[in-house]
Amino acid sequence: MSSVLYEVPGRRGKLRNRIANVVVVIVVAGVAAWLINRLYVNGQFEGRLWRQFQYTAIQEQLLHGLLNTLRAAGTAAVLAILFGAVFAAARISDHKWVRVPATYLVELFRAIPLLIMMIFFYFANIQFQWGLGPFWAVVLGLTLYNGSVLAEIFRAGIAAVPKGQREASYAIGLRKNQVVRLVLLPQAVSAMLPAIVSQLVVLLKDTALGFVITYSELLYVGKQMGGRLQYGFPYIPTYIVIAVIYIGLCSLLSILAKYLEGRSRRRRKITGAPPPLPLSNDPGAGVGPI
Repeated sequence: MSSVLYEVPGRRGKLRNRIANVVVVIVVAGVAAWLINRLYVNGQFEGRLWRQFQYTAIQEQLLHGLLNTLRAAGTAAVLAILFGAVFAAARISDHKWVRVPATYLVELFRAIPLLIMMIFFYFANIQFQWGLGPFWAVVLGLTLYNGSVLAEIFRAGIAAVPKGQREASYAIGLRKNQVVRLVLLPQAVSAMLPAIVSQLVVLLKDTALGFVITYSELLYVGKQMGGRLQYGFPYIPTYIVIAVIYIGLCSLLSILAKYLEGRSRRRRKITGAPPPLPLSNDPGAGVGPI
């Protein structure tokens, strides 16, 4: 009835938990109702503020911003996963000249705020003519920051793999890089999948910082739409629409994470014991030739 980290509540404990859940739901619903009422009192639900969303040109503009957001997030996600895998392997290397620089780089990129890296690549491109543009400034910033975080996630996952996996791999003659690449890293990715997807959700939301360097992503498009005088400066309605889009995207990623986690558990699940040897009165039954 109990475990090391969690004690199953009794009858009174379950009743307290239900009461607490009801109270929390009532409080959240009350706060939401208060916010909606304040928006209504301040005229944020007037038709003039929402009228622009019925036009095809506005919808296409939102779609363009959404596609730019997904393009930057998708490119940065692939590069960040590669960055994390390479630097996680480097951090557990037996060679000090590989391990120490990798550790310093990971800690450096984790410590620098993401917005500063985006601004650095943006203005460095303007000054030194690197030919990157706002898109690559966003992607490089996202890659370095989230890749360093993913490197730590992968390293923790590799460290969590049972020691016997390493020993068995070395026993059959695999080299260190083969052990990491073929045995440890796949198991670490499977074990750390929820944390990886959570970091990718953070990466997706961080693309919104690209509006600071004029990258035409979803938030940048929303800022332009909210500043239109003919619709009464509909900043709040526009940001509500954009927030709903972000919530939908993050929810889809969460659903994908649960699906992949469930599939991974089903693949690791033990289906049963080996079939028994055939039973017979014949002493030689089930015995093959020697």
